[in-house]
Amino acid sequence: MSEKTSTRPGAAGRASTAGQPTALRNVVLVGHSGSGKTTLVEALALASGAVNRAGRVEDGGCLSDYDEIEHRQQRSVQLSLVPVDWGGVKINILDTPGYADFVGELRAGLRAADAALFVVSAADGVAGATRMVWDECAAVGTPRALVVTHLEASRADFDEMTELCRTTFGGENPDAVLPLYLPLYGTAGADGHSPVHGLIGLLSQRVFDYSSGERTERAPTADELPQIEEARNRLIEGIIAESEDESLMDRYLAGEEIDVKTLIGDLETAVARGTFHPVLAAAPAPDGSKQGLGTVELLELITGGFPTPAEREAPAVTTPDGAPRPSLTCDPAGPLAAEVVKTSSDPYVGRISLVRLFSGTLRPDETVHVSGHGLQDRGHEDHDVDERVGALSVPFGKQQRPLSQAIAGDLACVAKLSRAETGDTLSDKDAPLLMEPWSMPDPLLPVAIQAHSKPDEDKLSQGLARLVAEDPTMRLEHNQDTHQVVLWCLGEAHVDVALERLRSRYGVQVDTVPHKVPLRETFGEAAAGRGRHVKQSGGHGQFAICEIEIEPLPGGSGIEFVDKVVGGAVPRQFIPSVEKGVRAQAARGVAVGHPLVDIRVTLLDGKAHSVDSSDAAFQMAGALALREAAAEARIDLLEPFCEVSVMVPDDFVGPVMSDLSGRRGRVVGTEQSGAGRTVVRAEVPEIEIGRYAVDLRSLSHGSGRFSRVYLRHEPMPPQLAAKFREEAANGA
Repeated sequence: MSEKTSTRPGAAGRASTAGQPTALRNVVLVGHSGSGKTTLVEALALASGAVNRAGRVEDGGCLSDYDEIEHRQQRSVQLSLVPVDWGGVKINILDTPGYADFVGELRAGLRAADAALFVVSAADGVAGATRMVWDECAAVGTPRALVVTHLEASRADFDEMTELCRTTFGGENPDAVLPLYLPLYGTAGADGHSPVHGLIGLLSQRVFDYSSGERTERAPTADELPQIEEARNRLIEGIIAESEDESLMDRYLAGEEIDVKTLIGDLETAVARGTFHPVLAAAPAPDGSKQGLGTVELLELITGGFPTPAEREAPAVTTPDGAPRPSLTCDPAGPLAAEVVKTSSDPYVGRISLVRLFSGTLRPDETVHVSGHGLQDRGHEDHDVDERVGALSVPFGKQQRPLSQAIAGDLACVAKLSRAETGDTLSDKDAPLLMEPWSMPDPLLPVAIQAHSKPDEDKLSQGLARLVAEDPTMRLEHNQDTHQVVLWCLGEAHVDVALERLRSRYGVQVDTVPHKVPLRETFGEAAAGRGRHVKQSGGHGQFAICEIEIEPLPGGSGIEFVDKVVGGAVPRQFIPSVEKGVRAQAARGVAVGHPLVDIRVTLLDGKAHSVDSSDAAFQMAGALALREAAAEARIDLLEPFCEVSVMVPDDFVGPVMSDLSGRRGRVVGTEQSGAGRTVVRAEVPEIEIGRYAVDLRSLSHGSGRFSRVYLRHEPMPPQLAAKFREEAANGA
């Protein structure tokens, strides 16, 4: 596309738009782990002149994946911003993790970007999770392009990969997914694999040779032109089909040669509109110090074809109390509206917030309003506060380069916003706004933790609060039934990173313990009990006697207390005391220490003493009566059941249903959810799905998702209940 003369904003006359939203592009890289996203970012930075060696910045540090955890795990675990400049256009490249456990970072990148570049490996194919993200982007009209990497691999085949992309991502219109360039291959090596050393542009019919390490342009040879004729015709037809000029197709079918400039202009418009998705190729230079193949073509596509921030619709806004507000426009002179897309901590600077500005201009040292979404169910506090902005900067590797201001459409780091969390809105303090939140997956893998030592216990609460402030896909639970502190995460890798950050960033060492499911107890049959609390040890004594009857009730009934005392055997003022004692004992349990539910307790009779009876004595008698009744009756253990909805490709429906049945689940139905996907609904004991987030990923090859909702407690099978009783007796 180097010959383009498009009239789209930013593609021409860029000098006059410097410092305006039209001179900005925000693009997020999407792809499975190992597809080559980080390597591609480094190659683009090298091609743009941002660095002089791929992956290195001035201080010798890494441009991307610079976190210590990323070094140890050898994979991306967080969203990274790498800004580069190409032809007077600032490109904010957002590199996202490809591993499913860090999908929260990916969704933050999608929110901050205006277009997505899907990175697929020619050696590995297309992962199921990548297809799911493509569908999500398609649903909201995000402009997308694809880049094929790992062309240097021995089993790589660009043509085969392109066809796979067409069938996978094209849906009903595969001709909307077509290559713009074809690779040129060199002489085959000893392994029979021919290395890619250049590209031939299908529209321009020019060859871009990278064999020297620098991009050179030449005319194609007589042997090279016939190789592209079929692909070129298909591309032209695909572009014309998306053109707003309805006469082009008639002219083309009539044999008229359509001007290349017209085709490129229509191509860029279709890409920006999200109706055409070009496929490109990329490969890094072998020594990392020269221009990687396809990098210039990618930069030209981003600047010429991807939309400017002004061309994308901003999220809906309201006042913090929910009143609607006018839609935002990407205007630096408009009202301030920015969103925190990532929160991190620096040992020297403190909390750093990466924000995307949708409107207005942000300057250092001004006071802004911070509105939180109140995600209390995930351990996030609701907040509406004014805070003073610290220094503004733009990240580049580990460095933070200072900014004098950040305008609408740009991304910037803000220091010292002590209350701002990921997902919060920054706005004018005199006209506060709240942005519609973006969709985040529910964390469904629980890990129970406890402080390793007393010093760790003192720091645990603050460390956990900071952890969940950074990561909205993590939920913190203080379970009142099991008395455990539980971190809900997306997967095992997510757990590992969370615990490592607690240790390395916040100095808190924790131990993981078995996660307990909140069980319940209930009477399996009617019973009766007598509570006698009589003590005489000199001075004021204690005297209380009560007789109760227990009846089981249907599930969800709770505890009913009925007074049937006649003749004043238990004085009226002490009847509430008996009830209080019964309920207190029920909360402590009567068999293995779980709350007692779904019973009716009837107070029938009792005795009192005119001097020694008291509120405390009758509370004790009520508790003793319940315990005596439980000792003579069958006590059932109740376990929580959840309604589980699993969405998987049709090919995995059978294995999923079989797996759920093996977890004592009851499949209650299935339904279609779009092309090729089915939702399986089942009722499953919560005990059986503690690790389902991990197991489903393995079962469905990463393409499955599930949600769960508590339904009710049901009696546990006798053999399993006996095991829990034995563990309780042994103090397990």
